[in-house]
Amino acid sequence: MGRVRQTLERRQLGLTLRRLREASRRTRQEAAATLGKVRSRIAELEEGRSTISPSDLEKLLDLYETNGEERDAALALAAEARKRQPRRPYTDVLPRAYQRFADLEASATEITSYEPGVVPGLLQSPEYLRAAMEEAAGTWRNSNDDEIDRRVSFRLERQNRTLRSEPGKKLCFFVTEDSLRFTPKGDKTRREQALHILRLVDEQPDTTVRLLRCDAPNPARGGGFTVFDFGNDGAPVGFSSVVYGPSTYFDERSDIEVLRAVSQRLSLLTAPHETSLEFIERLAKEN
Repeated sequence: MGRVRQTLERRQLGLTLRRLREASRRTRQEAAATLGKVRSRIAELEEGRSTISPSDLEKLLDLYETNGEERDAALALAAEARKRQPRRPYTDVLPRAYQRFADLEASATEITSYEPGVVPGLLQSPEYLRAAMEEAAGTWRNSNDDEIDRRVSFRLERQNRTLRSEPGKKLCFFVTEDSLRFTPKGDKTRREQALHILRLVDEQPDTTVRLLRCDAPNPARGGGFTVFDFGNDGAPVGFSSVVYGPSTYFDERSDIEVLRAVSQRLSLLTAPHETSLEFIERLAKEN
């Protein structure tokens, strides 16, 4: 286990191992003792700044009592992290990709998010997210009631993990007018979603919502994106969402600069935060 350059794959592996360790209620000292290493090595590993051998990884997964798909995903991710690859956009095609997105989300200090035609996931009310998943059932995926329940539970856990973290995060959401007006299951869900956003902003003072009206120019009309910032803990990471198939991550400076330029353009095209909230308040009162 040696100190190396932080890459996206190593960062994702480190976040996965930290989550598994915390879920098993093990300390970094216990993990270090299992490997015969100093505690700082485990910290470096969880920050994506250290490599780990296959045998040592197996020992940690045993300590964390990790089995099944979660173990397979960690082993596959470690194999990717060990490859000496040129820097490039990274497409996550390994199992449990949704969990690694949530790990990045929870570890970020600042998140900027835009989604076309849908309320961004962290802002979705329980009623909205269930309705959205039911709307897609039987098309993109074969979803029975039990699977939808599991997906809803995971999304709510993801929201809680990110929105209730200490210290709090700085969040900026660009929300399109059509995503607020045309919600699954009609007026009741629309009003509940609007009220949910107002409550969340009231509870999370560092959360900004910017409304993009239907008649406004939109340089990001073709797809959604998220930018994660990590303060002093690593370089920013960009994420580009798609309606189907694996999504792409970016950690090249030039790619991040493009995403930031789009964010800055959206900031000029969207209504200010207070004006956006006033619109959402009116929407919550509409019959």
